[in-house]
Amino acid sequence: MNEKMKQVAHRVRELREVLDMTTLEVAHLAGIREDLYCDYENANIEITVSDLYSIAAAFQIDPTALLTGETPKMNSYTIVRNGQGEDLERHQGYMFSSLAANYTGRDMEPMLVYLKNDVKDVEIVQHNGQEFNYVLQGTIRVNIGAKTFELNQGDSIYFNSSIKHSQQAVTPTAVFLAVINEISAKNRG
Repeated sequence: MNEKMKQVAHRVRELREVLDMTTLEVAHLAGIREDLYCDYENANIEITVSDLYSIAAAFQIDPTALLTGETPKMNSYTIVRNGQGEDLERHQGYMFSSLAANYTGRDMEPMLVYLKNDVKDVEIVQHNGQEFNYVLQGTIRVNIGAKTFELNQGDSIYFNSSIKHSQQAVTPTAVFLAVINEISAKNRG
C-alpha cells in the first residue's frame, strides 16, 4: 500500500474517533461489513473508491477531506490546471486525478483515470448513481454486469453504476475521463 493510501486510512480512523463513533456505526452507515471497515481503517487493505465515498457520507463530509486532509473551499467554480488534479494511486497500474476536489458540495466527481494493462486482478466495483467514461488515450475494456465492451480513443459509455463494473487497459496504457454522479437514497426522496 502506498503512503498516500495509508494517510487516508489514518484520517478515516482519526475522524471516526473525533466524532466518537464506533466502527460498527460507521460500517452500518456506509453500508459495508464492519470487518472490512476495520481493515480499511487499519490500512490492512486499500479503501476502494466507492467505499471511500460511502465512508465520507457516513461522516457527512466531502470525500476530499479524507483524500487530502483539507476541506474544499470553492462554491461557485474551481479551475484545475493541466496536471494539477488531486492524484491518488489506488494500486499499481491504476491511478486517478480528481478534477474538482476543491469544489464544495459537488454533485458529480470528474476524474482522469490512468490505467496500465499489467494489472492481473481488476477491481470490480459498484456504487450508487450513474457514471460516464470517455476514452482519451488507448483502449479500455469496460465490464458492466455480464456485458463487456472495448472502447477506443473518442468512444464513451454512460451506465448505471449500481451494477458491478470494472475498467481495464487493453493497450499498454490508457487514459479516460470518468464522471460519477452518486445519487444517494437521501437525494432520491
